[in-house]
Amino acid sequence: MKKIIRLTIGISFLFYLCTLTVLLFFISRGFWSDMPLMEYMKLSSNFVPFKTINGYVMAISNGSMNLIIPIKNLAGNVAAFLPMGIFLPYFSKRLNRHKSFTITMTVIILSVEIIQLVTRRGSLDIDDFILNMIGALIGFGLWKAMTDRKARKNAVNV
Repeated sequence: MKKIIRLTIGISFLFYLCTLTVLLFFISRGFWSDMPLMEYMKLSSNFVPFKTINGYVMAISNGSMNLIIPIKNLAGNVAAFLPMGIFLPYFSKRLNRHKSFTITMTVIILSVEIIQLVTRRGSLDIDDFILNMIGALIGFGLWKAMTDRKARKNAVNV
């Protein structure tokens, strides 16, 4: 039974990774251009924390933007990496520790942001990084809550 569960979770993880790859790199972002890479990088990068987030929050509060756009962007960036917080610790015992999980996710998310920028499939936005990391940490928190609950239950049954 454990092998079937592990296989099912493995297939789910592969499906998630494929879906995430398509969303991050293959859905048109409207940034396609023939401009030189350095100019593209300058125009499509944000290194000011909370600049994009604040813009969306202001748009929501003053009604200057269709509500779906900021909610999709903010919630979507959180939701995109939430499953990583569950899948990675499941498959790697080393990533069950908060510090190693956080370092690994930092490298993964920064790599995604840089690849999106260099391939012109998106922008490098510190706010995307922040929201993606929040999502991953929420997933990790859920994973820890599930495994701690299971451990407590097993300790009581012994």
